[in-house]
Amino acid sequence: MISVEEARRRILAGLAVLPAEQVVLTDALGRVLAEDLVARTTQPPAPVSAMDGWAVRAADVASVPCRLRIAGYVPAGQHFEGTVGPGEAVRIFTGAPVPDGADAIVIQEDADQEGDAVVVREGVAAGRYVRRAGLDFSAGDVGVRAGTLMGPRAVGLAAAMNVPWLRVRRRPRVAILPTGDEIVMPGEPIGRNQIVSSNALALAAFVRQMGGLPVDLGIAADDRASLAALAGAARGCDLLVTTGGASVGEHDLVRSVLGEAGLQLDFWQIAMRPGKPLMFGQLAGTPMLGLPGNPVSALVCAVLFLRPAIARLCGMPDLAAAEEQAVLGADLGANDRREDYLRATLDRTPDGRLRATPFPTQDSSNLLRLVAADCLLVREPHAPPTAAGAPVRIVPLGGVFGAL
Repeated sequence: MISVEEARRRILAGLAVLPAEQVVLTDALGRVLAEDLVARTTQPPAPVSAMDGWAVRAADVASVPCRLRIAGYVPAGQHFEGTVGPGEAVRIFTGAPVPDGADAIVIQEDADQEGDAVVVREGVAAGRYVRRAGLDFSAGDVGVRAGTLMGPRAVGLAAAMNVPWLRVRRRPRVAILPTGDEIVMPGEPIGRNQIVSSNALALAAFVRQMGGLPVDLGIAADDRASLAALAGAARGCDLLVTTGGASVGEHDLVRSVLGEAGLQLDFWQIAMRPGKPLMFGQLAGTPMLGLPGNPVSALVCAVLFLRPAIARLCGMPDLAAAEEQAVLGADLGANDRREDYLRATLDRTPDGRLRATPFPTQDSSNLLRLVAADCLLVREPHAPPTAAGAPVRIVPLGGVFGAL
């Protein structure tokens, strides 16, 4: 068995970044930039007022109270054509260009209009409440780097930078193939020895949330012809993900059947729990990731291996499960030779430290506990008994499973 880190390294080495395509900005949400986002304009394009008030010369309000003649008015979207001279002020609103000659804004709460004059009660220094040209960005500035997943903030920035079209990575097409006579899809009749399959739908949702396009191949029965036919339908996809059929047993056909179809196996079995029977290889030019059949094992492996795999295809930085530090919330016994990923909840200790408390039951079929978990608590192989309060590594799940 190989380590989790070695398995991740070998999976990523077997994947290549997908080509780029052009999309309109309105379709950019959830896409990964293939090129830097570069501003096509300067924002603001000229000095503008940051507040509603009066555009003045700072020298005229150095001593207050003072009385200034109102030379004009300038709402947002318009421009004062003249120049603010000594002893003058211009009524201005947020976002409006600062008139020539003015170098500061007196906010409206600090001044009172009296006929054709304004009485200023609080002085301001030069530059006060003035947003200089290019304060946000200038034409040619890089706003978002290539490899970044476009979220609402980045979409808004692209719009402000006057970028209507973007070069993004093509969405990876991920074929999903659950296997086994014992599973049926939700809503189908359930036989005496069958269970409802959650893996296909959960992994499809996971792929979609990570920016990929899931391709449902259906359920392969435990016979060679069914598995070979459905696996062949993955041609043209960027990644094939199977679940089940990878353990040791006479009905575990994935390795043998796909081997006959040309699977070049890179590795099989890793030293982790849950998720030992994980495999990776290349099937007729399509990378193939074989996940365990137990639903918790499949999703934990999706977090640790499928997520960074999709990130690599999309040209994103390595999204290996980001670990954080916490303190242990309950005593744990010694660990065996496998790296353990325990489902756990998170809270805060009285002194504000993050605390991870593992569930007493960690069975790899217990999906309810995974949904209730806030993180995976990572234990190294051969870890000794550990008392509550000791530092531990965790993989937060909130950003991975979202609303779950």
